Amino acid sequence: MRKFLINVNGTKYEVEVEEIDAAAAAQAPKAEPIKAASAGAGTEVRSPMPGNILQVNVNPGDVVKEGQQLMILEAMKMENEILAPCAGKIASIGVAKGSSVESGALLCTIA
Repeated sequence: MRKFLINVNGTKYEVEVEEIDAAAAAQAPKAEPIKAASAGAGTEVRSPMPGNILQVNVNPGDVVKEGQQLMILEAMKMENEILAPCAGKIASIGVAKGSSVESGALLCTIA
C-alpha cells in the first residue's frame, strides 16, 4: 500500500493505493459498471454514478459503434462520457437532457 496526499480545491485528502504487479492485474476481474445484458432485450447502458444528464447525443433508431459517446453525465462537478459498450442500434432512451439519475439508472438500451 502506498499513501498519497491529494489537494482538491484547497482540501487535502490522504488516500491509500494498492500497487499490484502485471500478473495479478491480468487475473483480476474487469469491472464494467455501465452495462448489463438482459435476456433478449439488448444491452442496457446504466448510470455508473448519480448525477445529471448534460447532453444526450443519440436518438432511438440511431446506429452506434462500440466506444461511441452516447451521453454526458455530470457528477461531482465533473463531466463523464457515457460510451457505447457495444455496437448496435439504440432501441430506447430512458433519460432526457437535464434529468437527474441515480447510480444504476437505465440510460438507454442498445439492440
